[in-house]
Amino acid sequence: MDAVTTTEPSSAATPATTTAATAAATPRPSLRLARERFLAGGQLPGGVPEEVVAAWRRARFFGVRHDLTEPAEDPVRPVPVESALLDAARPVLDRVAPALGTDRALLVLTDERLRVLWTAGSVPGLDPCPVLSEQDVGNNSAALALRTRRRAEVHGPEHFLDRWQDVSAVSVPVLAPDTGQVLGTLTVASRPCTARPPHPQAALAEATAAAVETELRARAGRAERVLLDAYLRAAQGKDRAVAALDGRNRLISGTARGLLTPEALEALERTAVGARHVGVSGAPGTAEVPEGTGTAGMGTVSDGTAVLPDGATVPEFAVLPEEAGCTAHLTPVCLDGTVIGIVAVLEPLDDPAPSVPGSPPPPVTLAGTSVPWRHAVGRAVDLTRSREPLLLTGERGTGKSALARELLGPGDVLVADAAQDAGLDRALSAWRADRPLLLRHAERLAQPGVAALNALLDTHPDAPLLVTHTPGAPVGPCLQRLLDKLSARSVTLPPLRERTEDIRELLPALAPRPAPGQPPLTWTLDALRALELYPWPGNVTELAHVVRALAENRRLSGPVRRAELPDTLRDGPAARPLSPMEHAERAAILEALRRHGGNKARAAAALGIGRATLYRKLRGYRG
Repeated sequence: MDAVTTTEPSSAATPATTTAATAAATPRPSLRLARERFLAGGQLPGGVPEEVVAAWRRARFFGVRHDLTEPAEDPVRPVPVESALLDAARPVLDRVAPALGTDRALLVLTDERLRVLWTAGSVPGLDPCPVLSEQDVGNNSAALALRTRRRAEVHGPEHFLDRWQDVSAVSVPVLAPDTGQVLGTLTVASRPCTARPPHPQAALAEATAAAVETELRARAGRAERVLLDAYLRAAQGKDRAVAALDGRNRLISGTARGLLTPEALEALERTAVGARHVGVSGAPGTAEVPEGTGTAGMGTVSDGTAVLPDGATVPEFAVLPEEAGCTAHLTPVCLDGTVIGIVAVLEPLDDPAPSVPGSPPPPVTLAGTSVPWRHAVGRAVDLTRSREPLLLTGERGTGKSALARELLGPGDVLVADAAQDAGLDRALSAWRADRPLLLRHAERLAQPGVAALNALLDTHPDAPLLVTHTPGAPVGPCLQRLLDKLSARSVTLPPLRERTEDIRELLPALAPRPAPGQPPLTWTLDALRALELYPWPGNVTELAHVVRALAENRRLSGPVRRAELPDTLRDGPAARPLSPMEHAERAAILEALRRHGGNKARAAAALGIGRATLYRKLRGYRG
């Protein structure tokens, strides 16, 4: 009996999820015969698994020829010469390869684009391919494992290519230990399996992938330690402005935080990413590189740059925006002869630009270090330096009111909420010209309130006024005039789905203070991944509700596990790729939510669908 496609979690103890579960009770036609009829354009017999037929159709859609002998290497997707995955996997693969035996199995490692990085072993009649993507070779276990993020098997005629009709293969995704991102796949291919799944080499494939992930975890920790050591050495001394970056981690001293604008920090991030994985030893004119930093790690210095292999350079000074107000002297951080990041020592310019008149704004301590959030906060801080009106806009729950309170500081601030005082009668009667005024929910102002606020700005154009506004509701002409008047000094806060890297910083800030003797709320890596994959239509406010509910109601000890999360969060990403039509639908829904401030009822009405349909589609497109 022909074997069938299976996909299952990476655990040998987990039962296989397979269309053959009822094979004993339901006779099925030969898959070889079904494939021949499919290729000939004939009618398929009943009982052929739908996922197999769908895979064959995708291959035909991509233009894959079933009699393809070997796919040509794509010049647009050349196999990378250097690969962090291959560097970590090679010691593991070299230990496993001898266990494959002669002419019994083929072991294949691919990257996240299914380009083959490494092969070992052999199977008679099975030559390795340079790439295993469905677009190039049709259905195969590596492409299935990459798409489902689970162990996957493809057997015999389930393959589309003629050359793989007598091949059984099992593939396991290799995940990044810190983010859970799929870095590649590990495949074991052999002659056809006569037994039902799992593949006889499934345990070997899973154990090898787990060993590679362990090696990746160990190497990631080592690189972070080297970056930390380099930062601590550079930061020695009083009030030194130092930043260490590697494209994923940031170590920034307090003095450096005062100098770095969001634009300057983004420029340093780009420099760090561009410098990573540049080899710095073994090239003519360079010195052997020790771990850490130092001019020895920069090779021969000429014209302010380090001479590196293949003409690559790490600049001695970073190119920062003109308004940065500081310079950044760079030193590469090296590990095993490779640049893994940079250390920037910042110096203020001798003649910094004069500050805008007015009292300095208070420091903003809200959690979040992502580039979108820091950019928005930095612009808001700059605008707050002058005592003029400021408009904060963004979806519901993005933190407009919290940021406004931080910007205004702990002084005597008059807070008016248009949701409770739509005409501003109480607020304006208690306001005086020198007292800061925070107006929340400007979209809920009644006509008299809008007119009163427009009149106030006409008579006091420099009034210390901060307004929050959630777009989405219909805007009348008077309110539109007010928004136009404030638009030159406005800041839009990013939704949480655009700064998911801030979630790990937000969690401890949003959690209630633990009771005496109780540990703070912590999270497993799997739970954190689920939180980061969720689209958060309610933004930070929704995240706060989830955190507080878990802290107050959970009865378990230890870190919060994925199973404890609400159903909508723990479902995880979709187990299938979205079609072009679904991608377009998802983009339209997210755009409607953005236009209507995250209000799902208004977004659904604008799209012409029911609110239940919108919820269902959001759940289906997650991830």
